[in-house]
Amino acid sequence: MTDSESGDNLTGAVLDVLPHGRPGDDRPQHQKEPLAYALDVEEFYIYELSLDEDDDIAFGDRVDLTEFGRVTEVSFEDLPSGARSELEYAVEEIVEADEQRFVDFYNDAQPITLRLHQLNLLPGIGKKLRNTILDERKRKPFESFEELGERVSGLHNPKEVLIERIIEELEEDDLKYRIFVRREEQSS
Repeated sequence: MTDSESGDNLTGAVLDVLPHGRPGDDRPQHQKEPLAYALDVEEFYIYELSLDEDDDIAFGDRVDLTEFGRVTEVSFEDLPSGARSELEYAVEEIVEADEQRFVDFYNDAQPITLRLHQLNLLPGIGKKLRNTILDERKRKPFESFEELGERVSGLHNPKEVLIERIIEELEEDDLKYRIFVRREEQSS
């Protein structure tokens, strides 16, 4: 876990707010620090935010993560149950709010190795469906999830497929390939 650099412009979707600190913290109430958990909307980092008493945020809010005193990256396992239950909704909201970015994944996905393509990392996409997507995008780039679903028979809910993959990448530490969720160790 590392503290974020204060010069970055980071936007996060608030997953949970703990005004009385962590439930497992046995310290007296006056010593507990109010906390919040947020999901970075660009790289899907999960952050723990140290709150001041006057910070007025609620789950679902979009916040500038650089405005908080301490912002620490945490893993999925560190999330309290409330934040875990909101994670899928937050990911869905991020994907819906920036639909073109995620539709462009289908337009721009590339091979990883000679035998493995980025599209094959998505749940339910095998060789045949991957080839159909590749053929269709050669004809014309996809412009929306709706159009993608209409043009590629067999791909019934392209948005849900992406959300499922993002959630898998957030929950699983030992995935060999990551498409959406960046981790500190990947950059080294």
